[in-house]
Amino acid sequence: MAPIIHWFWRDLRVLDNAALHAAYSRSQTLVPVFIWDDTHLGWPHMGPAVRTFLSGSLAALEKNLQLLGHRLIIRQGNPEVELVRLARECGASAVLTNRDYEPATVAREQRVAEALAADGRRLESFKDLVIWESREVLTGTGNPYTIYTPYARARRARARQAPCPKLGAAKSAMPDGLTSVPLSSLTPTAPAAAAHYPPAGEHAALESLKTFLASGVFRYDVGRDFPAVEGGTSQLSPHFRVGTLGIRTALTRLETARAGGGAQGENGCRIWENELIWRDFYMQVLANFPHVAGSCFRPEYDQIQWSGTKEHFAAWCAGRTGYPIVDAAMRCLNATGFMHNRLRMIVAMFLTKDLMISWQQGERYFFEHLLDGDLAANSGGWQWSAGTGTDAAPYFRIFNPASQGAKFDPEGAFIRRWIPELRDVPADLIQCPGDNPLLLSRTRYPSPIVDHAVQRGKCLAMFKAVRQ
Repeated sequence: MAPIIHWFWRDLRVLDNAALHAAYSRSQTLVPVFIWDDTHLGWPHMGPAVRTFLSGSLAALEKNLQLLGHRLIIRQGNPEVELVRLARECGASAVLTNRDYEPATVAREQRVAEALAADGRRLESFKDLVIWESREVLTGTGNPYTIYTPYARARRARARQAPCPKLGAAKSAMPDGLTSVPLSSLTPTAPAAAAHYPPAGEHAALESLKTFLASGVFRYDVGRDFPAVEGGTSQLSPHFRVGTLGIRTALTRLETARAGGGAQGENGCRIWENELIWRDFYMQVLANFPHVAGSCFRPEYDQIQWSGTKEHFAAWCAGRTGYPIVDAAMRCLNATGFMHNRLRMIVAMFLTKDLMISWQQGERYFFEHLLDGDLAANSGGWQWSAGTGTDAAPYFRIFNPASQGAKFDPEGAFIRRWIPELRDVPADLIQCPGDNPLLLSRTRYPSPIVDHAVQRGKCLAMFKAVRQ
């Protein structure tokens, strides 16, 4: 029986891995490989934070495979070249992999399939990254959903697959002479924020999931909106991004926790499930409407004349806008590679609707700095905030940053953590220090760079001009 290659990409785990399980089941000899593809591991496909976390996750995967008697082959170069070369070296008749849905990776998979076919071999791809793919949950008219609520309702009505079994021990030795590039030679220079990154790898992902489902998920409906609350969110998004945690595993274990949590924790479990459905929703939007990778979901909004300035963008990036909740969020992102989801909405809406700077500029900055930078979620979230996405009429939704700060950081605990200039400011003044010139002079915190009330009117006029 010929060896079979499993090509890892966004599935760096031995548990609940569809293509890996299939490859192991079909052959006595499994050849696991990761191709360090410089084209797809750099901007604009992947930011340095994600790349660093992926490197740590690969090191953990290498050890996990060794414990089971398997050896991870690492090659560097174009997959369509390296996979054909490896298949010839080991005599493999097929390469198995899990599908991705980003336009560039879809095109890459097609090139690999063609190269293997030309060499008398085949590529097989499997559903693994999502519960339902782009054409599996459709409207009554056979079209993809573009609104979340009916999509989520239709999804919940369908039974889902159980997790795949863990990879078994090696059945036979890998062919001799297969070379591998040392991972240490490929490890990128880590960003300064890497000191704050969580542990990488599948074991770390499963432990984090276990901790969250033991208690945090039952309070998720309340804690998820307050950035100062420790354990208010799962912190699992980096693991979903590189595939050290499978979506089937997460949902199956959520159901187990839900059954033991009682009625009191039901709301938290339901809302965390909603967040996982949002993840799949944005992936199916990207798969069905690939133009959202850089352009507005609603093409008419590509005509918006964004009037923001380079100086305002620089102030936003540095956390020097004069709006404390915005600045604290951006300083946290720059220092740790992480930003709370509520804060992502606040800072994205501030950039697009107060500073009137295009969502694409903010999306690029996030993608470069976020530890969980993901094209589908990043584009979807930014377009939701900017008002150019899948919502029916979202352009008039404009957050007041001071009101958002007062609502979700009422005592200013998160603000004080990241803006030391305001550490001693009382809670009743901390959201709007710009209202008090003496306070600004004493703290040396910047004055607001724009007036929210004025900018709100300008933003509405900007959108109405396009809609008319």
